[in-house]
Amino acid sequence: MLIVLPPSESKSTRSRGKAADPAELSFRELVGPRRTVAAELAAVSARPDALEALGVGASLAEEVAGNLRLDTAPALPVRELYTGVLYDALDLAGMDTAARRRAGRWLLVVSALHGALRMGDRVAPYRLAMNVTLPGTGALARFWREHLDTTLTTAAGDGVVVDCRSSTYAAAGSPRGAAAEKWVQVRVPGASHMAKHTRGLVAGHLCRTGATPRTPEQLAEALAGDFTVVGLSTPARPGKAWVLDVTAE
Repeated sequence: MLIVLPPSESKSTRSRGKAADPAELSFRELVGPRRTVAAELAAVSARPDALEALGVGASLAEEVAGNLRLDTAPALPVRELYTGVLYDALDLAGMDTAARRRAGRWLLVVSALHGALRMGDRVAPYRLAMNVTLPGTGALARFWREHLDTTLTTAAGDGVVVDCRSSTYAAAGSPRGAAAEKWVQVRVPGASHMAKHTRGLVAGHLCRTGATPRTPEQLAEALAGDFTVVGLSTPARPGKAWVLDVTAE
């Protein structure tokens, strides 16, 4: 099984520690694209209009300045880096050893800077969202789609893909071919806050229980005991995702 998560704008920081080593990150096929985005991000972050270019306000000026120190800033494991509503609900720190091991195998975070990351990867805090357009790469979602379609397809294997991303990050890549036949987007009616919370609960529940559904229908069954499964919709056309509507009880 592959559980695909968005990142979080909220991130933890460290004052001491080793810097990230790009050569040690998962998905070595993304080394080149990562370098391209990182170089462009640094150049944009050094400009006088950096805040406007990155679509953030003055309160985030220090985080944007941190984009100039990504090669030297202390890095954190992804499992500790991202905070916020979804990751609070996921509660990696509260998982037992078996659940954390499953999370390490099953969870994948789609990142505007790094493309795709596993929980054990170590990266520095950064400020970049997937809806940003950089001068060279253009729209980041379109840029990453050229690379992440293949990465997600390979990572999915023959298992179910549980997609807990927002629409912005879902646009950055999707499984193709046979993998798309088991691709399920988790949709939550209601406000964004509740959607993030519920998707975090879904991802955490699957890691904790060790459920290994082989089909979208089995995924709905695996969640039915702890969530209200509103409905499972078949793909609109070949290559598109199933849609699983759920709410937290």
